[in-house]
Amino acid sequence: MTDERMGDRLWEAVDRLPEGAGIVFRHYSLPADRRDELATRIAETAQKRGLTLAIAGDVGLAKRAGAQLVHNPAADATGLAWSRSVHTLEEAEAVKGAVLVFVSPVCATRSHPGQTPLGPELAAKIARAVSAPAIALGGVDARKFAQLEREGFYGWAGIDAWLRT
Repeated sequence: MTDERMGDRLWEAVDRLPEGAGIVFRHYSLPADRRDELATRIAETAQKRGLTLAIAGDVGLAKRAGAQLVHNPAADATGLAWSRSVHTLEEAEAVKGAVLVFVSPVCATRSHPGQTPLGPELAAKIARAVSAPAIALGGVDARKFAQLEREGFYGWAGIDAWLRT
């Protein structure tokens, strides 16, 4: 997951991603031209490294960048695969057609201060309710994922986890 807080450390995080990983490009607050430019650079890097790319919320940008999917599309993804974020059991049960579902926030996270995390038990219940592979998001790292994987999660995503402190 990318966001503006990463600044130039975005490239450090991308470089640390393992083979088979993916990038969900967010950067929502950038002006459209800068967002397009950065998405294009991310897409080029993802393609060179064999990483899956999702563009958040913008089907047009996802297509222009050559992304494999669009994350949380506001409208029909018109031919692109799509993923969705879910935060409740009800949201999870309502998702139909997504290729991935991000369950969040599993644990406390700096990107959403003050938000009450789901905790591993409820997060696992939500993951089992979706009809697509579930990705754990929010305060998760490789160590925490070991337990979550046993509970049915397909993978995990993070922001700070990919940055060296």
